[in-house]
Amino acid sequence: MLLSSCGAFLAPNQLGSSSIIAGPRLRAAIEPVRMMATAPKTVKIGIVGGGTVGGGIVEILARKKEFVTNSLGFDIQIVKIAVGNLNKKRDFAVPTGCVITADVMSVVKDPNIDMIVEVMGGTTLAKDVVFNSLKAGKSVVTANKALISAYLPELKALLAEVNAGKSGKDIVHFGFEAAVCGGIPIIHALQRDFLGDDITQLSGIINGCTNFMLSSMAAGGKSYKEALDEASALGYAEADPTLDVGGFDARSKLRIMMKLAFGINVNEDEIPCRGITEVTATDFEYAKLIGGTVKLLGIAKLDAPGSDRMSAFVSPCFVPSSSTLASVNDAINAVQITSTSLGSSTFVGRGAGRFPTANSCVSDIFGICEGSTSEPFPKTAPLSLKFRNSFTSAFYVRIRFRDGTGIIRSVGTAFANAGISIQSILQNPIKDKNDAMFVVMTDPADVSQVKAACVELEAQDWCLGNTFYMPVL
Repeated sequence: MLLSSCGAFLAPNQLGSSSIIAGPRLRAAIEPVRMMATAPKTVKIGIVGGGTVGGGIVEILARKKEFVTNSLGFDIQIVKIAVGNLNKKRDFAVPTGCVITADVMSVVKDPNIDMIVEVMGGTTLAKDVVFNSLKAGKSVVTANKALISAYLPELKALLAEVNAGKSGKDIVHFGFEAAVCGGIPIIHALQRDFLGDDITQLSGIINGCTNFMLSSMAAGGKSYKEALDEASALGYAEADPTLDVGGFDARSKLRIMMKLAFGINVNEDEIPCRGITEVTATDFEYAKLIGGTVKLLGIAKLDAPGSDRMSAFVSPCFVPSSSTLASVNDAINAVQITSTSLGSSTFVGRGAGRFPTANSCVSDIFGICEGSTSEPFPKTAPLSLKFRNSFTSAFYVRIRFRDGTGIIRSVGTAFANAGISIQSILQNPIKDKNDAMFVVMTDPADVSQVKAACVELEAQDWCLGNTFYMPVL
C-alpha cells in the first residue's frame, strides 16, 4: 500500500487494480466540489390559471418537492400564478415567495420565468399566452385541447421556427399530455411507443361527462335529462354542457390523436360529430337485447391496413359486450389502439379532474426539466393518405311509428332504395300502439346511405318524428 503526497491511500482492490481511498485532507478538498456538482438546478415556473387544475399542480409539486430535489436534481419554484379573480379564496397553499396576479401577460413577459404552464382554457387569451411564451423561448405545458386542435399546424410551425438551429438545453419544449384524457398517458404513448408500429384504428371513450351519463342511463334506466342532472350535481357537467353532450370536446381530442397516430392534419369541422342528446332509455333496452351497450366514441381508422384513405367520426355507438370498451363506466376514459405489431392495446383511467389532469401536467414539467420530452408531433402523413368526411359501418337505426299495415314493407323499400342490406329487425312488446319503436340492424353501409334511408322513412305517415341511427363498433 502506497501513501501519496496528497493524503490518500492507493490500495489494490479486489480486481487487482488500484482504487483511491481519500484521507481527511483530500476529503475536505473534494467535499465542496461534490456539493457544487450535486446542487439542484433551479427552474422557475409561472402558472396561468389558478383554478381546479392549477391548484392541483401546486399541491403535487409541494408534495413531491423532496423527491424532485433529491432524485431529479431540480429545485422547481412556482414564482407567479395568474388568476381571474384576485379576491377569490384559493383552495391551495400559495408557495412561499409566489406572486398572485391578475395580469396574465406579466407572467409570460417575466424574464426570470423559465417555463409557462397554461391551464386557463379557451382559445383567445390562452393562445396569446402559449404562442408568446414559445416565441420568448420559454417551454410550455398546457392542458388546452381546444387550443391545440384549433391551431395545431400553426403550433407545429412555430415550434420548428423557435427551435431552428437549437439543441440540448436550448430547445423550447411543448408538453400537452393533459390535453387528452386527463390522467391517461395516451399522448406520451403515441409520441414514443407506437412510432415503430403502424396504427390502423383508434377507438376512444374520451369524454368523462358523457360516459358517466350513458353509464347511468344503462344501469339505472334514467332518461337523458335525469342523467344530465345527476352529472351536473356531481360536477361532471359544465353549466353549459354543450361541448360535452354535443360531442365537440371529444372531437377536439380525436383530432389531436389523429395527428399523433396517423400524422394527418384534418380540420376539426371536417370530422362528422353527433352527441348523445337523442339517446333514450329505449336504446339501452334494445342494446341489452342485442348484447351490448351504448357509448359515445371517437373513432379514426384506415379503410383497411395499408390503405391510403381514412375516416373519423364522433358518435354514440352500439358497443358489443365482447368489446373492452363496453365495460368502461362512470367518468372513466379509455382509448383502444389497433396496430400491426401490438394488435389491440387499451389505455384506461380518469379522463378529467383536479389531480389526474394536474398529474399529467406535472409529468410534462418533469420531462422538460430533464430534457426528456418527445417531439410534440413526430409523425407526418404520406401525401397519398387522404381523409374523407364520411365513414362506413354497420348501423343501429331506431324508428318510432304509429301502428298500421305495410310498415315493414316500407322499411325494406327505404333501405333497398338506399342500397342497404338489412341484417335484422327487432321489436320489444308494444307499450303504446300509437307511439311504439323498433330497431333495424344493417350490414355495413356508408353513413350517407343511412341518412338517405332515414329521410325516406321520416316521410311516411306512420313514422313519428325523426329516426335515430348510430354506428356499430
